[in-house]
Amino acid sequence: MTQSDRLLTETVGRLLRETCTPEAMELAEATGWCSSAWAGLSGAGFTHVGLAEEAGGSGGTLADAAAVVRAVGHYAAPIPIAETALLGGWLLAQAGLELPKGPVTVAPTALPIDQGRIVGTARIAWAERSEAIAVLVERGGRLHVSRINPSDVEISAGSNMAGEPRETVRFDIPFDRTTHAPAPAGVDVDALRIRGALSRVLLMAGATEAMSQITLDYAYTRRQFGRPIAQFQAVQVHLVGLAQCAVQLSTAADLAVRALGRGKGTLEVAAAKIVADDAAEAGTRAAHQAHGAIGMTREYPLHLLTRRLWAWRHEYGTSRQWSRRLGQLAMNTGPDGLFPLIAGG
Repeated sequence: MTQSDRLLTETVGRLLRETCTPEAMELAEATGWCSSAWAGLSGAGFTHVGLAEEAGGSGGTLADAAAVVRAVGHYAAPIPIAETALLGGWLLAQAGLELPKGPVTVAPTALPIDQGRIVGTARIAWAERSEAIAVLVERGGRLHVSRINPSDVEISAGSNMAGEPRETVRFDIPFDRTTHAPAPAGVDVDALRIRGALSRVLLMAGATEAMSQITLDYAYTRRQFGRPIAQFQAVQVHLVGLAQCAVQLSTAADLAVRALGRGKGTLEVAAAKIVADDAAEAGTRAAHQAHGAIGMTREYPLHLLTRRLWAWRHEYGTSRQWSRRLGQLAMNTGPDGLFPLIAGG
């Protein structure tokens, strides 16, 4: 991590520590939204980091946006940073469409045009809270990016396991009524899916690191038979396993960000999503085992992380789906191309 990356992470972390208070998080459990966290990051320009300034973003690189998204995962902040900075905002900026100042979300797949109208149904994160929904639409054999006002579509309430908004959105709107532009080269459904998977990898990397630290702190604080439970071998097994999950996922996330920054990064993102899904399963098991009964209580913050990890692992492709994609990449290269694929991405 460079000095600038470390400074960015520390600044975002400080803002989230100040705004994601226990009271704010408890309120967010009921409303699905932490307004103080969004206001804090928005005021500092971090909600639109990594997006071009000429489109209305804050500038910066993919690595900058990744650092912010990862911090949001670390603090379990219920705000659509991933959708705004990495997905919906990216679609709009790539197509040359103006970004709103507030949250942006995205339809996870392309929608068809039927008799001049964008039609279809999609499960979309934070649709009700967003100022714009970015949608890839197929028109005349070519993809376009449309910016749609949430008030122009039908939104039905819904949420994931963590209580974050995942609404069912029904589209039936004239294409010409939307702000739209042709999608440039490299902006398609597959590129969106890869970035979507990376966004969940980054959120999960941050959450797993936090989960590991919370568990370690608890194990050295909780005493049994006159000594910290961290000194018992049975507990140490869980602590080591959880730390391994956090380091593996952190490394996979870093490699995926660098690969996508250089090009498409399909191999690295696919591998990282597989590692993330496995880390969520093994890591949450170890964390709850080490915590015992307290890990199941609502007042203790562990569930804020573990519920999100289990929700995010199913978004933008499961481990099995990305394993198939990884296997297909290996098969397509042939025997002579396998080593260059692994060594060079």
